[in-house]
Amino acid sequence: MSLRKQTPSDFLKQIIGRPVVVKLNSGVDYRGVLACLDGYMNIAVEQTEEYVNGQLKNKYGDAFLRGNNVLYISTQTEEL
Repeated sequence: MSLRKQTPSDFLKQIIGRPVVVKLNSGVDYRGVLACLDGYMNIAVEQTEEYVNGQLKNKYGDAFLRGNNVLYISTQTEEL
């Protein structure tokens, strides 16, 4: 059995169009559908919800998150 190593770039390509959580350095979470991203980790998210301290604060149609503010991005496995 051979396991293929997956790079972060491979992971990000696979999750385009899927629900994600993007955590910023400020601690704010943005949840929505990953539309696209670039080499600088600038991220476009659709159907975006902004959470501060776990509380829903705002809803946006589309949001653009600047890459240097991103702490991490992960797939959203379930609704919270």
